[in-house]
Amino acid sequence: MVVQGRELSRADIDQISGLIRSHPDWTRRRLSIELCELWDWCSPAGHTKDMSCRNLLLKLYRQGLIELPAPTRRPPQMNGRVERFFQLDETPLDCQLSDLGPLSLVTVHDDVERRRLFQHLLRNHHYLGHGQHVGENIGYLVVDGSDRPLGCLLFGAPAWTVSSRDRFIGWTAEQRRGNLLHVTGNTRFLILPWVRVKCLASHLLGLTLRRLNRDWSSRYGHEVQLVETFVDRSRFIGTCYRAANWRFLGQTTGRSRQDRDHRIQVPRKDVYVYVLKRRFREVLCR
Repeated sequence: MVVQGRELSRADIDQISGLIRSHPDWTRRRLSIELCELWDWCSPAGHTKDMSCRNLLLKLYRQGLIELPAPTRRPPQMNGRVERFFQLDETPLDCQLSDLGPLSLVTVHDDVERRRLFQHLLRNHHYLGHGQHVGENIGYLVVDGSDRPLGCLLFGAPAWTVSSRDRFIGWTAEQRRGNLLHVTGNTRFLILPWVRVKCLASHLLGLTLRRLNRDWSSRYGHEVQLVETFVDRSRFIGTCYRAANWRFLGQTTGRSRQDRDHRIQVPRKDVYVYVLKRRFREVLCR
């Protein structure tokens, strides 16, 4: 079976169960770290894939294949704490793009306050919220010359399989398993609701894609060849992606990534991709 992008055998699952029996005092985090070391499961930059391993363990637990130690702490409860902390200027901004002056894309991972603001904006103003993002990801906060927030962009784990995307790339299932790390998804894109500036969205997509590989290589030690996104046509029509030269590939089948039994129906979405490297197929299909 394949879980969290990793192929598992019966022996792998028995190894996990043996570790849990032999070390009943281990926490889930300790277990995931030990497994990463045993399996040499690291990112190309050499970072242990601890969060991916924890999600793998949780999925095996939910399928009844292993037992897990009880969680040692409860997930943090927001209780309005972050919402009260930020005082935002929500004065309507309706102007030309040229009137905004120079815009900045600020990565949020290494700045705690920026990251909290980024999460706060997505939680409160994006229809999907912030969500849980495991694996390689980069978030950008968009600010104007006076450091006023205008929006957010988040790039993270791509879909495991998308028929139109996979046909476009031309890779096999084995090649996809090995090379999916060279694809990322624009999983969140938010322009704050009080910002009404024509062409701002497509302009921000262009700015971001011109620097995405530099930031990705610096953070994770490898480049991205292709970016994907999914547009819910019940809410949007994808104008900014087309204006920024993204390629429309078709629609999804209306299934979610959790739909193992073909019973979960979700809205069909338009599939768009943006090619970052001209010879992307050589890397993705090797």
